[in-house]
Amino acid sequence: MPISRRKFLAATAASVGSLALSDSSSALAADTADIRVAVIGFNNQGSGHIRNLGNRVKALCDVDQLVLQKKAQELKEEWGQSIDTFTDYRRLLDRDDIDAVSIATPNHTHALITVAAAQAGKHVYVEKPVSHNIWEGRQMVEAARRYNRIIQCGTQSRSSQALQQAAEYVRNGQLGKIQYALCTCFKPRQSIGKSNQPFRFPEQVDSNLWLGPASGDSFYRPQKNSVGSYNPHYDWHWDFNTGNGDMGNQGIHQMDIARWFLGEDRLAPRVLSIGGRLGYDDAGNTPNTQITYLDYPDAPLIFETRGLPRSKQAQQNWGDSMDNYRGSVIGVIVQCERGHLFSSNKYDEAVAFDREGNELKRWEGGGSHHDNWLSAIQAGDAGKLNAEIREGHLSSSLCHLGGISHQLGEELPTMEIVERIQGNPLLSSSFDRMAAHLRANDIDIDGSLGAITLGPWLELDSETETFTNNEEANQLRSRIQRAPFVVPDLERDS
Repeated sequence: MPISRRKFLAATAASVGSLALSDSSSALAADTADIRVAVIGFNNQGSGHIRNLGNRVKALCDVDQLVLQKKAQELKEEWGQSIDTFTDYRRLLDRDDIDAVSIATPNHTHALITVAAAQAGKHVYVEKPVSHNIWEGRQMVEAARRYNRIIQCGTQSRSSQALQQAAEYVRNGQLGKIQYALCTCFKPRQSIGKSNQPFRFPEQVDSNLWLGPASGDSFYRPQKNSVGSYNPHYDWHWDFNTGNGDMGNQGIHQMDIARWFLGEDRLAPRVLSIGGRLGYDDAGNTPNTQITYLDYPDAPLIFETRGLPRSKQAQQNWGDSMDNYRGSVIGVIVQCERGHLFSSNKYDEAVAFDREGNELKRWEGGGSHHDNWLSAIQAGDAGKLNAEIREGHLSSSLCHLGGISHQLGEELPTMEIVERIQGNPLLSSSFDRMAAHLRANDIDIDGSLGAITLGPWLELDSETETFTNNEEANQLRSRIQRAPFVVPDLERDS
């Protein structure tokens, strides 16, 4: 049951105060040293989990034998002792001497492993986005409640002292009424290529465990990506079967910060997506260029994604040639009556400006998100978490809403899109910027056939998190799961 906005803000303020004390206390390491943790999935983000957790890590689990054994050997040399290894998370969860798990597998297995871990009596830290779809997130929240487990989402900005203070500043009206929040995720993403032959998993990867609940249908990506890595280890982000595009990859951080600063504790009642996968022809199907408009009644949240550089001529040096909006490349702008607040992707600073662009106030200082999780486990109190699973579910689901609208959309001529949205100045302005960006990349968006996908306006019951005007959208709230890797329907069974 969603808590009230007033209680949500009060609880957030209380957790800010308690975290500042716990993160600054030298006693934390000693207090939590006996918590025994396993890390599941660490070819990318999970390696950071191991660094953060240190020798609390008692076991490793990964479906790639080469990745698994390499990391185990590294830790043996560093720590002077062997560490247990698993390829199957289910065997790991059978262990009675593991108190908690830290999960950094691909999105499509987050909910599966999290719920199973909670059922096995383990506390959980799970990477963002917490889920692959809206329904999964609801089961994760139910699992935390039913099994009394402490489950933290990996949106680490929630443990940033700078952002905690900045959020309080904005929500307390120091810049006047909030008018809107605008997120930018302008991050270079080149083509992942495609193949006319089905992808074959390398021998060291357990493909059955890697797929989990995802469809086992063949996909046609090259065997290796541009830097020589096997594609399943990253390119899964750009396939709706396993990932959620860049809004659900990098952008979930900015989405979460924006919702936090707006003080919204529910899903938006309306959503619209405009965009597409433009500028190259590859095996991906998630948008690399997108606007998601989340129509919160008090102040809308607009999310802009771009994976192409500033112009066609800049493609030789993508990383240094991305768009920016009012100085934001990857960040959040919260526009208020008397100025705006800006948060970049550094996560340990935020700046407030007046209407003329003069700096009013600056906050600096980070915080350890894993330490916050460990201290909550030690205290046996999920209320101490800065990113409790319900927070992760809500922010992740905002990303899923944009993905659903996109998947139900149709390609339309640019001028028709302009006409359909002209009554919304904020949305029209975002679209004008997107259109200019695409034209600068020599993408033909002005022909009669069109190239940009306009999704439908979807209306949502924020209490039940179901769509009220589109049954196809309700079908995309969840997925057909591949047995035996099935997330249980805990809401139905309650």
